[in-house]
Amino acid sequence: MVMFKKIKSFEVVFNDPEKVYGSGEKVAGRVIVEVCEVTGVKAVRILACGVAKVLWMQGSQQCKQTLNYLRYEDTLLLDDQPTGENEVIMRPGNKYEYKFGFELPQGPLGTSFKGKYGCVDYWVKAFLDRPSHPTQETKKNFEVMDLVDVNTPDLLAPVSAKKEKKVSCMFIPDGRVSVSARIDRKGFCEGDEINIHADFENTSSRIVVPKAAIVARHTYLANGQTKMLTQKLSSVRGNHIISGTCASWRGKSLRVQKIRPSILGCNILRVEYSLLIYVSVPGSKKVILDLPLVIGSRSGLSSRTSSMASRTSSEMSWVDLNIPDTPEAPPCYMDIIPEDHRLESPTTPLLDDTDGSQDSPIFMYAPEFKFMPPPTYTEVDPCILNNNVQ
Repeated sequence: MVMFKKIKSFEVVFNDPEKVYGSGEKVAGRVIVEVCEVTGVKAVRILACGVAKVLWMQGSQQCKQTLNYLRYEDTLLLDDQPTGENEVIMRPGNKYEYKFGFELPQGPLGTSFKGKYGCVDYWVKAFLDRPSHPTQETKKNFEVMDLVDVNTPDLLAPVSAKKEKKVSCMFIPDGRVSVSARIDRKGFCEGDEINIHADFENTSSRIVVPKAAIVARHTYLANGQTKMLTQKLSSVRGNHIISGTCASWRGKSLRVQKIRPSILGCNILRVEYSLLIYVSVPGSKKVILDLPLVIGSRSGLSSRTSSMASRTSSEMSWVDLNIPDTPEAPPCYMDIIPEDHRLESPTTPLLDDTDGSQDSPIFMYAPEFKFMPPPTYTEVDPCILNNNVQ
């Protein structure tokens, strides 16, 4: 049995582990190696990849597709390693660091994503080659986000729609239900409020309920087949609308929760969002309006938020907020009220005079209580006097 020399640690470490990278940015890090005993190393290599994959079973057919965004290979050297030397002798107690760096491709990149039937992954894999030993490898993922700017004119334009449905019962017409809705823009970021303006009309004999929801659609494409999943993320509802009445929403809000930006540029995987405004009709299909949304990356949110904050700051620059450390005591009431205006006794409130009746609907009177006068002073104890009489 062949005993291989064990490696104490072998890992990939990024210089900024929490960073989310974009197209054209540099990914830098190092491969760290520590050994338990003297070991010879022929080479340390890295492979960086970014791949979109989809896979599902369609009956007995396997639907599979792959799209490459990134591939980078390199053989690493130590800082003090001579160029001509291929093998490095590593000794215990030392930490050997191999630095690496590469730039992501310019142009659209798929945002990191994991779904039920597909994913977009980016990673760096390191290989440790030793004489007479199998190649050892380690892998570390990093996150990429494609910039989706929601400040473009197309995404800042309002979105509206209208729909009407005739309702029937046993093929007998039973009125109609109509919905019209509008939102201020199409592009939003995490934490934004979607203000909904909608009008509902119900001329049927049924009680209907208006609702709204943000939904995500994951679309996977492979081998000419399409797989779609829909998920409701958040929702809001209104009051019941009875027969023959109307209802309106004026700025009813629905917050965009923490979700991934839209993925629209990938040919095999798409992540799209919509705002559904619909009316549930008992005994019939829902009346649904589908308003498309584009969820942007944080950079779009930051730019819009910072501009709004700077504008608000400039508008509030005239406000003087100098508050004294110790506030002054209020003046005495007797010092500021003239003597002829001072109140010596309670008066009736500033309303019309009443007739003095205690049945007045304006005032509520409390009964007047009179206390008994104190007993007459005497030096004779009444308890002793009563005992003598008995």
